[in-house]
Amino acid sequence: MATTSIAVAEMPLVLFLLRRADDALILGHRLSEWCGHAPMPEEDMALANTGLDLIGQARTLYDAAAAAEGAGNDEDRYAYLRDAPQFRNLLLTEQPNGDFARTIVRQFFYSAFADPYWRAMQGSADTTLAAIAAKSEKESAYHLRHASEWMVRLGDGTPESHRRAQDALDALWPFTGEMFETDDAERGLIATGIAVDPAGPRGAWAATLRMVLARAGLAQPAGTWMQTGGRSGRHTEHLGHLLAEMQHIARTYPGARW
Repeated sequence: MATTSIAVAEMPLVLFLLRRADDALILGHRLSEWCGHAPMPEEDMALANTGLDLIGQARTLYDAAAAAEGAGNDEDRYAYLRDAPQFRNLLLTEQPNGDFARTIVRQFFYSAFADPYWRAMQGSADTTLAAIAAKSEKESAYHLRHASEWMVRLGDGTPESHRRAQDALDALWPFTGEMFETDDAERGLIATGIAVDPAGPRGAWAATLRMVLARAGLAQPAGTWMQTGGRSGRHTEHLGHLLAEMQHIARTYPGARW
């Protein structure tokens, strides 16, 4: 018998932690879909390891959220027993893999933000968050280097690889603005030094984009309209399909252990 979804008390700290955990979980799951399908064995391993890093980040953030909420939830319940509107991930992270260029561009956009963001979060007044940030930044630095190298290889490669990379940049660009949004729940945490303003790393993010895209011979999209909604639970149709696959066993066999 299928199990029902859980309720979550989304107090500001819990909401903040779930947003970052959901980013990592959903993007990590997307990367796991490449296992056995990447263009070469080395890249198969690289994408799988990046996905494992992100899922590891999600686990520590979910553990911290469970401790803050104090309602008996845990990492598995957060991951497997919430419906799509309860997820708070960036819309960027749930976008389908598409071709290899699209996956790399998605990873590049996210990692170029995550690396300076986690670096800044190492100064959090919350010692648990500071420790999570220190570990996550080391991983994000590698993710960014890996994605940046591929951006250059694709952009400065064949006409076909260049076209695919540019098409991916243009398609995913409208999902980047959401990374820098804040709301009242997060502003309170920022004021107390627990969180950092996500707009802070925007300069570093933009500088990374300019440098890498120039090396790759790719054009940064000029559009200013940005899609939003993921942070408040309004998602694209892609997340529901992803969760149906990811949550199937846990919901079909509630309480199962293996």
